[in-house]
Amino acid sequence: MWYPFDKTTPLGSNVHYFLKWTFISCVIGVTVGLVGSVFGIAVRWVTAFWEAHAWTLFLAPAAGVLIVWLYKTFHEEGNRGTNLVLESISASEEVSLATAPLIFISTLLTHFVSASAGREGAALQLGGSLGNQLGKMLRLDEKDKKVAVMCGMSACFAALFGTPMAAGIFSLEVVSIGVLYYAALVPCVFSSFIGAGISAALGNPPERFLLEAVPEFGLSEAVLTVGMGVLCALLSMAFCVMLHRSEKWYGSRIPNGYVRIALGGCLLILLTLLSGSRDYNGSGMELIGRIMEGETVSYLAFFWKMIFTAAVLGAGFKGGEIVPTLCVGAAFGATAARLAGLDQALWAACAMAALFAGVTNCPIATVILAFEMFGYGAMPYFAIIVAVSFTLSGYYGLYKSQKFVYSKLKAEYINIRSK
Repeated sequence: MWYPFDKTTPLGSNVHYFLKWTFISCVIGVTVGLVGSVFGIAVRWVTAFWEAHAWTLFLAPAAGVLIVWLYKTFHEEGNRGTNLVLESISASEEVSLATAPLIFISTLLTHFVSASAGREGAALQLGGSLGNQLGKMLRLDEKDKKVAVMCGMSACFAALFGTPMAAGIFSLEVVSIGVLYYAALVPCVFSSFIGAGISAALGNPPERFLLEAVPEFGLSEAVLTVGMGVLCALLSMAFCVMLHRSEKWYGSRIPNGYVRIALGGCLLILLTLLSGSRDYNGSGMELIGRIMEGETVSYLAFFWKMIFTAAVLGAGFKGGEIVPTLCVGAAFGATAARLAGLDQALWAACAMAALFAGVTNCPIATVILAFEMFGYGAMPYFAIIVAVSFTLSGYYGLYKSQKFVYSKLKAEYINIRSK
């Protein structure tokens, strides 16, 4: 007699899959959501501390040395961060258990000294590591463990940023551009909503900058949006090149990890003194908020943020590039809006979305992220600028392990790594 759990039938197989991954995604969502929430609270605390105590900046070299020592002590000096997590899904790389506590502590140290780094890159590593370990505990096979890694990434990203739909889709989209891992759709979406819900319940506010008034979208606005998309595509390529070349330069000129990161800390201090501002220290979320509120910032704020970020991440500080990317986009959009006499908040939001799409190559997740962060009122602006930036940004990206399975320009298989 047939019954709904009979895996030999199509419907029974679907029901079994759904129930299995509902349970697993709940386990991962709750576990990673709790850890991600604590991480988010800790990041907010250390950020508030350095904002109130400017002297923490001068501890940057010492904090950097401590980060290198931690990774060497746990034999993780070769850990490639987010690239390793992506390769654990696309290939057979193993994300170690040590990745989670190391990225947790080292990111807090990075933020404590106000280095220009984000937290979502750390979330992908933290969530991926925990997802992998939970997959082992649940005795999942190799293919299912890859889905568990993606669930962990989604849950932690959502816990930190409060954008569950974007977090769920991002994990499906970021590994292999041109291919979505549809088998992980339910697990990742469930995990991300659970992670976001737990984070909100524990007091982590979601990142929201709702646009109050959006100009009616017409032909002139469409032309402006396309033009801004072109500029953002070029800027995203420049930012990726700057980040990768900075890392390569540090590694080739200063092979000793302790000296390299200490120099990066000294350079952070020097840049802060030269800029005469603390606007470019930290992740950049505070600067984004001021821009969205209409505050006037330097015309070159986007360039300063790029320099600060490349200087510290290339040297070995931890955290990630995503929030600094959004900050670069917001500052660039504000500059363009001021020069053209346009609405600053709208074009800052559009440029943030365009830069995110350009450096991550995840257009679907980016559009959803824009809707969750800024509302649906500017839907045509976001859809067009993301499409333009994604198409024209070429095969550049933040993550070297990211694969382009299909061409951006032709319906053909290419399977190359990002530049």
